[in-house]
Amino acid sequence: MPTLKSPGLEQYYEVDDFTDPWTAPETILLLHGNCESAQAWYGWVPMLARRYRVVRPDMRGFGRSTPMPRDFPWTLDVIIDDYIRLMDHLGIERFHLVGAKIGGTIARAFAARRAARVSTLTLIGTPTPYRPGTVERIPAWTEEFETKGVEHWARRSMAGRLGDHFPPEGAEWWTKYMGRTAVSSQVGFIATIACVDITPDMPNIECPTLVITTEQSGLATVEENRTWQKTIRDSSLLVLPGNSYHVAATDPARCAQATLDFIERSGAAS
Repeated sequence: MPTLKSPGLEQYYEVDDFTDPWTAPETILLLHGNCESAQAWYGWVPMLARRYRVVRPDMRGFGRSTPMPRDFPWTLDVIIDDYIRLMDHLGIERFHLVGAKIGGTIARAFAARRAARVSTLTLIGTPTPYRPGTVERIPAWTEEFETKGVEHWARRSMAGRLGDHFPPEGAEWWTKYMGRTAVSSQVGFIATIACVDITPDMPNIECPTLVITTEQSGLATVEENRTWQKTIRDSSLLVLPGNSYHVAATDPARCAQATLDFIERSGAAS
């Protein structure tokens, strides 16, 4: 099991590379969402890894990486530095960055604060840069995690996450999968990273950016997404049909193909 050790953290990661062995492929770094892991990208890997080297880390605290204590001092820069350390370990200087859900929040800050490392940015079903009202919901969420567990929260909120066209057995898989998250990690993460305001980072994103959402996403309307998308200078918005907000999970083939097309267009234009 590949892991990168640093103080207080063993970070699990996977590298998928099915490109022709005589080529030198570019790299895509995939950042998963809350209560997920590298496994969340199962529907993407077959399409991406034939043309690119794909790096899929488990964020600290989640998946097979080290759980974090409740009082861990979460910040975006701590998470970004973990990923930078991993890419340095793998000898990868520049890469295409893809983030889903709150992984897209981290990815936007990443692209803004480490611009020299990011060639393109793709954001799928990600929140607005600031989510009013989130801070006020933290005490209730924390009590739910502490008293009923992460799986209870995942099950209660899964319908909005996956929409009304996802198969019931798939929703059950996602519920069990997300429910394995350590409560200590989730309590600290949701109280900090979910509330962060990355609005100041948006004008500092310099790379070509693709934003993917759905027509009826429960995270934000199309117009709300378009408003923040336009604050990124070189960006475009793709709206897919449906009402899931975790569109990376509900429409992996369409999202992966759109990402591949976007990366290749951006390379041709550079």
